[in-house]
Amino acid sequence: MTEAEIQRLLRETAPQALGILTRRFGDFATAEDAVQEALIAAVAQWPRDGVPENPRAWLIRVASRRMTDEARAESARRRREKIVVSLVPPEEQPDTTGEGAVEDDTLDLLFMCCHSALSPASSIALTLRAVGGLTTAEIARAFLVPEATMAQRISRAKATIKESGIPFERLDAGERTARLAAVTHVLYLIFNEGYTASEGPSLARVDLSDEAIRLTRLLRRLVPADPEVAGLLALMLLTDARRAARTGPAGELIPLDEQDRALWDRAAISEGAAILDAVLPGSTPGPYQASAAIAALHDEAPSADATDWPQILALYDLLQSLSPDNPMVALNQTVAFAMVHGPAAGLAHLDVLAADPRLANHHRLDAVRAHLLERGGDHAAAAVAYRRAAARATSAPERDYLILRAARSGFVPG
Repeated sequence: MTEAEIQRLLRETAPQALGILTRRFGDFATAEDAVQEALIAAVAQWPRDGVPENPRAWLIRVASRRMTDEARAESARRRREKIVVSLVPPEEQPDTTGEGAVEDDTLDLLFMCCHSALSPASSIALTLRAVGGLTTAEIARAFLVPEATMAQRISRAKATIKESGIPFERLDAGERTARLAAVTHVLYLIFNEGYTASEGPSLARVDLSDEAIRLTRLLRRLVPADPEVAGLLALMLLTDARRAARTGPAGELIPLDEQDRALWDRAAISEGAAILDAVLPGSTPGPYQASAAIAALHDEAPSADATDWPQILALYDLLQSLSPDNPMVALNQTVAFAMVHGPAAGLAHLDVLAADPRLANHHRLDAVRAHLLERGGDHAAAAVAYRRAAARATSAPERDYLILRAARSGFVPG
């Protein structure tokens, strides 16, 4: 098994192990630390010794030993002994080995991280860490906040769960419904980080986007009648369908309007469109359904020039009304507005967005500005904006693409 395959296996099994240990020991924070240590051990041992027959059971055993070692104080001796005696090899436990139980453990962990004692922001951050496997830096970028702020938020979330005394257990339908919006937002952020990595040498992190799609499929089985869960799955499929065309032979970024549409995954497009067609007529569209409808219009256009921008703009207007405090929605709406009304009108919209501190220093604001300047014929100003965007980009493929666009503008700094 290759290193990448091991990493993918660990990403899939770690949440299952964490869910079992948290329910067994009743201590999320300690269980999460123990699983992280078990993952470190697996990364070191599995490439050398081989992947164990039951990877999940291996992680649980190693993490369980770590947790029992934490209980060495004399006052906890009796409790520790009971825990050690009660530890049965996980592969022998009927409630943790079946496929359905595995799915339940992962979904239970998703909902548990959206704990009633936590704020929505803390719930999302904790789930991205525990279930999605994102680093603190990646989560901070997703929230447009400093890394130190996000680290404090995650630590406080763990402490809040521990202090609340609310056990990790399977939720009833009402409790799951109350936490569903936070869970879907978590999955959306995991997918976004996978589809366009916030940093690193590769444009995408396929393991994350695949995991987000897998978890969303599980969630849809749990709540098949929820239109926004269906909309989220449709959005992921319709967006991920372009994966093969987004990069060139050397991993370089290829923008949407230059992609070879013959490389798009038509099966994924068909599935996503079918899911969307099934839910739109019977519900008031939510943000995920509106976003999926935008993705469908892009996917169904035979060419970039044939894209139905007026309809996309109308959908972005709807999405903006549904998500009025999302700066990235506003930025994408500005692009659609410019495609309908011209680059000058788009630049005027962009000047308003630049006052938002969440966007002021973000590379995508400069990238959009550069694109609109270029479309308007101001190549010198476009090159400056492209270079400024490149300086702020943390993804190597995005940075390289922006530098290339600056060079193509024909402007040479003096």
